[in-house]
Amino acid sequence: MNREHFTKAFSTFLLLIIAAAIIVALWVRYQVQPTTRDGKVAADIVQVTPDVGGWVTSVQVQDNQAVKKGQTLLTIDQSRYQLALAQAQAALESQQIALAQAIRDDRRNHALSALVDTETIEKGTEQVALLRSAMAKAKAALDLAQLNLDRTTLRAPVDGIVSSMTLQPGDYLTAGKEAFALVDTDTLRIEGYFVETKIPAINIGDKADVRLMGVAGIIHGHVESIAGGIVDRERDKSADMLDNIQPEYTYVRLAQRIPVRIAIDDVPKGIRLIAGQTASVEILLRRGEATEQRSWPW
Repeated sequence: MNREHFTKAFSTFLLLIIAAAIIVALWVRYQVQPTTRDGKVAADIVQVTPDVGGWVTSVQVQDNQAVKKGQTLLTIDQSRYQLALAQAQAALESQQIALAQAIRDDRRNHALSALVDTETIEKGTEQVALLRSAMAKAKAALDLAQLNLDRTTLRAPVDGIVSSMTLQPGDYLTAGKEAFALVDTDTLRIEGYFVETKIPAINIGDKADVRLMGVAGIIHGHVESIAGGIVDRERDKSADMLDNIQPEYTYVRLAQRIPVRIAIDDVPKGIRLIAGQTASVEILLRRGEATEQRSWPW
């Protein structure tokens, strides 16, 4: 009977030890170790915007299509810009002819300086200078006309994926207004939002493991940077540009979340990164730091 009681007591004690170990492990993981489930796959979004306006004559890409830098995306009607280029070319040629004639006249006046009065010679020289300036202006107008014609073809500024593409031939694009977006795939990264109490445990260069929600496999990366500031919701600017501090103060203070940028080092085969995906991020302590006394804020 004593042996049975001892077995039950030992089993209970063993279960308590296991439960305590699990609680400690969970506490260390979620309260001490720098981890967060509040992470996102992020990327820079490029707004593809035409520099000139006009009707869309052709669209060479589709929504969600991967494109390379320099690849043609769409073409705007070129008729008006071709006419402007021809007009600028004709204006330049006219200025060149006038300048050539003025130079010949000026040279002749100087050659016959004994027979031509000084005022005529000075006017001839001045005319050459004015026509040189006019020709330079005509050359700049020609270059601008050529640039506008070149800008009728929209090309991908970066490697990326086309997003929000709904354009069709016949649509009208306005200069300076966004046509669609391009997800810059070269800037794909992980943004982890860590509570401020865990920031002291994170260093630039620390290795990180990233797990996407519902996706098997671990993405490896490293800490690239830590945000330098976040919005202070307790202060605002009043009309006289003075800080307007909220007078209320709550006893329970919630830890703020600080963005930490994780550069991606390795993505397992078969995992597709999509900007906006939910991710969990775990910062791995460097060798020897697991037992090192860090400046924990409690």
